[in-house]
Amino acid sequence: MRGKKKILLVALLVVLVSYNPGAVERSYVVTEKLAPENVRLSNINSSGREFAQIEKTISSFMRKWSISGASVAISMEGRLVFARGFGYADTTTKEVAQPFHKFRIASISKLITAVGIMKLVEEGKISLNDRVFGPDAILNDPYFSNPRDKRVNGITVAHLLSHEGGWSQRWGDQMFMPVLVAEKMGVKPPADTRTIVRFALDKRLHFTPGSGKAYSNLGYSILGLVIEKVSGTSYEDYCRKEVLEPLGIYDMTLAHNLASEKAPFEVTYYTPADVPLKPSIYGTGEMVSPPYGGNNIEALGGSGAWIATAPDLIRLMLAVDGLSTKQDILSEESVLFMTDNDNGYAPVGWKTTVYNGTWWRTGSFPGSAGVMKRQSDGIGWVVLFNSSSWNGPEIYTSINNMMYRVLAQVKHWPDRDLFDYSLPVPLKISLTDSLSSL
Repeated sequence: MRGKKKILLVALLVVLVSYNPGAVERSYVVTEKLAPENVRLSNINSSGREFAQIEKTISSFMRKWSISGASVAISMEGRLVFARGFGYADTTTKEVAQPFHKFRIASISKLITAVGIMKLVEEGKISLNDRVFGPDAILNDPYFSNPRDKRVNGITVAHLLSHEGGWSQRWGDQMFMPVLVAEKMGVKPPADTRTIVRFALDKRLHFTPGSGKAYSNLGYSILGLVIEKVSGTSYEDYCRKEVLEPLGIYDMTLAHNLASEKAPFEVTYYTPADVPLKPSIYGTGEMVSPPYGGNNIEALGGSGAWIATAPDLIRLMLAVDGLSTKQDILSEESVLFMTDNDNGYAPVGWKTTVYNGTWWRTGSFPGSAGVMKRQSDGIGWVVLFNSSSWNGPEIYTSINNMMYRVLAQVKHWPDRDLFDYSLPVPLKISLTDSLSSL
């Protein structure tokens, strides 16, 4: 398999080297060579009679819950053994979902942020006990000075990682009220991350930092700002260069709010027909579809703004699973901090970490849902949808049950590693971008 991968890479480089910009009639050759199905996995890599029952199970599930498109990836013993798209990436154009299609992953983004923070800790650039706000703290920006509740100055990096920063959703989630926050702060909507954080600092905390836990999107958005301040670069650039690309992940990027801003190979998002329209976050008074302009996904940053492919999320999982099948990007101590429920902080980045070694992370927006799971037997899987289910959060239990059936339907999984079928180059759509990146 590795030999095939090298041959594909050499062939691609030969084509690029022989490219003559003056020969316009030959430029299509390079474009075709860089087509996604030539450098990334496609459905054909996981098709065959041995997977027929899997296809029936997943397709039946999608019909039951009115899911337009899905991407499923499965790993065993550190190998990617299955990666397949189902349904449509876009129902209007009838574009078939493929493993290289990107989906909004919502709160699965928190795992990426947590890994980024832990890398900075391992590099000695910050400490888990460093304070985040205050004169001598990480975010010593004057804009964040003088919080209403002085307990804010006691918030540490570890508190934010473990949802112990002192905020709850008692009066709503600050990250999902961008128009209200913009009005209160006197800025043009939608409010960005920094403005939302300042808004929160103008309110009292709901509990003393470290004295309790309450799920907080705000806390992980603040961690994105911490990464920017400590690294001296943008949150996205740091995560891509220091976390994702070293793992061979080149297709993940931050999402945008509108359909006109979709990333290359990003799916279209769908909600059930009875879901009401929402006021535009841009303050125009227009009523819009919730997935497009109903939420300020861009402002979520480190708490929920990434888009990804299912195979790439498997790559990430295998790099932080604590198993010996693949080398982890983090130390054993860091992985334990994130997953050991006895330390008072875990789960960190993950949604749940069970003592038997089962860990999972979920994420959802209007129009999308996703689950990634590391099972106690070492099997890992990712399921991404481009549709909201009418049963809401309960869909996660149904997904888990579906995958239990899927895993039982193949007695002998292929020995191959599908990662060997994907070239380690950024996936582009323009000839100019493709050439300039090599």
